Amino acid sequence: MSVAGSPAPAPERKVVWITGGGTGMGRSVAVAAAAAGWDVAVSGRRTGPLDETATAAGEHGAATLVLPLDVQDVAAVGAARAAVLERFGRLDGLVLAAGLNAPRRRWDDQDIASVHDVIATNLSAPATVVDAALPDLRRSGGVVVVVSSYAGWAFSPGAGVAYSASKTALGSLVRTLNQQEAPHGVRACHLCPGDVATDFLAMRPQVPDEAARAVMLTPDDIGRTVQFVLDSPPHVRIDELVISPVAQR
Repeated sequence: MSVAGSPAPAPERKVVWITGGGTGMGRSVAVAAAAAGWDVAVSGRRTGPLDETATAAGEHGAATLVLPLDVQDVAAVGAARAAVLERFGRLDGLVLAAGLNAPRRRWDDQDIASVHDVIATNLSAPATVVDAALPDLRRSGGVVVVVSSYAGWAFSPGAGVAYSASKTALGSLVRTLNQQEAPHGVRACHLCPGDVATDFLAMRPQVPDEAARAVMLTPDDIGRTVQFVLDSPPHVRIDELVISPVAQR
């Protein structure tokens, strides 16, 4: 695994590890965390965008760590968790922002291999990352933010079979985590954004035009929302949070 980071971390700063941190919501989460005084580890498949995120976070004084990673690779997830601990010595927050969908998403046109890939990325991978990081989050009384979807909160016909099923299941993942790990002070949030103007929109069967994107949430809206959850005091748990644009239907 290729790992890069700068500058040296400060022991008193909290640390957040963000999957899907190279672009879109994940990048905005990283920058917002850095601006709030957190150090940042970012994972994703492409090194170039991760480096750009790390640079943006570093401009706010954060120590950063770049961890190229396929979140479906269980062994690589374990190695990434070890790299976070080696660099920072702690983990206080985990934000799971990696996600996948496909243009062919209906029962009458979907490809079953794509269905398995979407479910693996959206559901199995978050479970894998949480499982790897849980010992560290227990020590810190840490916070997990699972970036789900409006489709994980309310039925959204256009979201597709695999995407809707996987995002809805994340609600159960969060609820079991909160119920079982409360004695360790671990808190988790099922974050359900509505339409957000990111590159992820390119996976839709009909890609929204500029006018449609103009009334959507921005990635920075999600970054601020996630930081609100991360910075909530230890006795506060935000079990589920829905954020949507006024134009959401």
